[in-house]
Amino acid sequence: MDYIDALRFNLDVFFGPNRILKIITVVTLAALVAYALGKLIAMVIVKLTQLVAVKSDAAANEERFFQLRRIETYLSVMIAVLRFAVVVAVVMISIELLINDAFKAATVITASTVFIVLGAATLGPLLRDITIGATMIVEQWYNVGDFIRVEPFLNVKGVVERVTLRSTKIRDISGEVIWMHNQHVQAVAVTPRGRRSSAIDIFVDNIEMAKKEFEKVVKTLRPGPTMLVTPLHIVESEQISDNLWRITIVGETAPGREWMIEDFFVNALKAADKRNKHFSILYGPLVRYADEAAERRFRRAVRVQENA
Repeated sequence: MDYIDALRFNLDVFFGPNRILKIITVVTLAALVAYALGKLIAMVIVKLTQLVAVKSDAAANEERFFQLRRIETYLSVMIAVLRFAVVVAVVMISIELLINDAFKAATVITASTVFIVLGAATLGPLLRDITIGATMIVEQWYNVGDFIRVEPFLNVKGVVERVTLRSTKIRDISGEVIWMHNQHVQAVAVTPRGRRSSAIDIFVDNIEMAKKEFEKVVKTLRPGPTMLVTPLHIVESEQISDNLWRITIVGETAPGREWMIEDFFVNALKAADKRNKHFSILYGPLVRYADEAAERRFRRAVRVQENA
């Protein structure tokens, strides 16, 4: 602590008995130093986070993608942790500079009283946020870049932009930014890969004409990260009888844009069926979810007994 004693001696020489001016100067300098260091640390980590985000978005391997998302989340948490550590360090140094042996006892009593008063009103909720936030991060509830829906607030949903030990920042598909205290997050629904997969089964009497009409309707749907993420395409066509074919169409949308497939596309197919005399939809369209991971899990959970 030799450097603290040297700084304290220089301040005493410079200000002399004017203790109030000394306190104001030290507090002001401490605030400026804490702000500057916190800003610098945040800038460095944000740059690293942006580099990781670019790599995660470009990752072709899904396992590598989730690893980079996890690193991005840890970097986001690190910003708040290091900023807090800088503030605590600067405050402790400031206290050492301002307090001498004659005032230590009174200072300890005053600080204890302030801590007790603030503890119930401020530190209690803050510690709950930090405890729950740390638990969620350790258990990997979600990562930066995931699309989540927060329970019990059904309207709170969007892409996670930032995670700290105290709060979570979410951006809705409309562009609104939502901040959530971690203690209010009772449960989260995470959308895998940030997209919803839907499948449509239609039964037609003319397979070739049905495919041509399908291509026309697909061109009316707008692609984009907040619209139709993966274009609708035919994944399977099967002839059931002489004049009956089943066509399976699959596509992916951003969460909240399922209406593009469930409503718009289905209604467009029905309208095309009414206009076209060369083919007709005999049954359907039947819309269903088409998530591969969910189908694998339900295949294990739902036991279908085959007829002997």
